Amino acid sequence: MNIGTQHSRTTPDDLSDEMVSAYRREGFIHLPGVISAQDAKRFADAAMTARRALTDHHSGAIFTQLLQLWQHDQTLRELTLNPDLADLATKLAGVPLRLWHDQLLIKEPRNGAATEFHQDQPYWPHAGSRHALSAWIALVDIPVERGCMTFIPGSQHLDGLRPQDLADSADLLGLAPELIWERRVTVPLRAGDCTFHNAHLAHSATPNFTDDPRVAHVVIYVDADVTFAAEPSHVVTDRLGLTVGGPLPDEHFPRFGTIG
Repeated sequence: MNIGTQHSRTTPDDLSDEMVSAYRREGFIHLPGVISAQDAKRFADAAMTARRALTDHHSGAIFTQLLQLWQHDQTLRELTLNPDLADLATKLAGVPLRLWHDQLLIKEPRNGAATEFHQDQPYWPHAGSRHALSAWIALVDIPVERGCMTFIPGSQHLDGLRPQDLADSADLLGLAPELIWERRVTVPLRAGDCTFHNAHLAHSATPNFTDDPRVAHVVIYVDADVTFAAEPSHVVTDRLGLTVGGPLPDEHFPRFGTIG
């Protein structure tokens, strides 16, 4: 596991109006050093411990996914509930936010499978959301060869699509064939770097061709006033007995500070 040299850090005070405008126009932004390289190493170690210890996870050809780490691991809870991350997300979104869920996405060494273009929002049982976005934090260096992200800038305007198949390279592009001709931006990350992306933005990730795991911690933020929808089914809400049309309960989906 190589922790690259960190050349710069990003704090909420560094987030300019121009950066916020660029995020809202393009649908994503790359922020270097949202956590230190030392903290990235500490969180990566915790992530791999969780990978071995937790049995409630999805493992497939594309990635291993572990959900709700903030409820199971004190070290990763620190990252998920990081107030600086939440402040950055809130400034980018422009609305008060709450946590939807966190997740570890680990591409195993030489997994040979891409995460194909998809949107996140269609997977979530939400109604009335003004904005939702994910902080995708690299806990190890993630060059192109290890499974970094590619975005289609501006594609966040696509709304109302069904969930897409992450293993099918033609699925989203079949639903929105105009995306075939759009510009794509691939963003390799140093450990501690982060991208934020809009929940409607089309994005993908390359396979992991290296001998080391790709380890990313994702914090998903949603509109604090979002309400629960009946569909689609989701593992995070299926067992909570929520009322359709009602708010997400704070004890399971904590609110973050409101925008200033």
